[in-house]
Amino acid sequence: MTSASDDSLWSAMTWSGADGTQLFARDYHPPHAVGAPVVCLPGVTRNSRDFHALAVFLTSRAATPRRVIAMDFRGRGRSGYAPASTYTPQTELDDVLRGLDAAEIDKASFVGTSRGGLVIMGLAVTAIDRIGLAILNDIGPRLSREGLQRISSYVGAENPETWDEAIAALKATQGMCFPKLAGDDWMRLARQIFREEDGRPVYDYDPALKEAFEAFGPDAPLPDFWPAFYELAQVPTLAIRGALSDILSTGTLEAMRLAHPKLSTFVVPDQGHAPLLWTWATQTQIAEFLDRNDRPQRTRRAVGA
Repeated sequence: MTSASDDSLWSAMTWSGADGTQLFARDYHPPHAVGAPVVCLPGVTRNSRDFHALAVFLTSRAATPRRVIAMDFRGRGRSGYAPASTYTPQTELDDVLRGLDAAEIDKASFVGTSRGGLVIMGLAVTAIDRIGLAILNDIGPRLSREGLQRISSYVGAENPETWDEAIAALKATQGMCFPKLAGDDWMRLARQIFREEDGRPVYDYDPALKEAFEAFGPDAPLPDFWPAFYELAQVPTLAIRGALSDILSTGTLEAMRLAHPKLSTFVVPDQGHAPLLWTWATQTQIAEFLDRNDRPQRTRRAVGA
């Protein structure tokens, strides 16, 4: 198992948003990558570290190594903080498009966890030509208010004093989502969510995100993403659901299957919102979906790139 902080496996990619906010991504680029780059977009409070294990898996496959770019949305991870009013899916969508342009990527395969999946659906409306295929991790066009209330309860929480306290906080807010996690798994998850400052864990996002989330939260009318999902039906899509999810219901997943003729589905047992993308079974489902739907010729990475 590689650490999410192992920077020998990726290089830093930076670009600017329309308002000048500095944005960051991890670029995992094997020398003989095949297919379109895989662009990974994280959840509302999460960051590019969530995709490290998946990126290592996809870049190291002998027959079909793929380039993976895992982005930090503004206000998360190593991207710059910005006014809370800009922490919206619409602005994040524009940031993603600018990132694609900066990397000279015309079309990508997209993986989106939770909020990242909503941004993918937005892209389907405004820039469907940039999407080769889509993988939605525990998100759909209808959100469960119960899950939004749970997430809202911990966005903007006080930072813990120690790593033991960080793990205890995660168990309290997400233990019901991941009942089979044990031992070092919780520290692994904590290291994805928190950064370390002076030996202490700090939530790796702008605290002002809580203000932005309230406008998108459980007390507001639930947005309707069905029109965007219908646009996404133009491209092959894999919908992953955690069997214990409180965001993506079984009913919504079935409705998605009926509405999207190119939809594949995979349910991750014993995990809720959102599946961690650590397991061999989940990573293999993603890799095989990519292989079935994006099989162009192998291309050599330019020397010195």
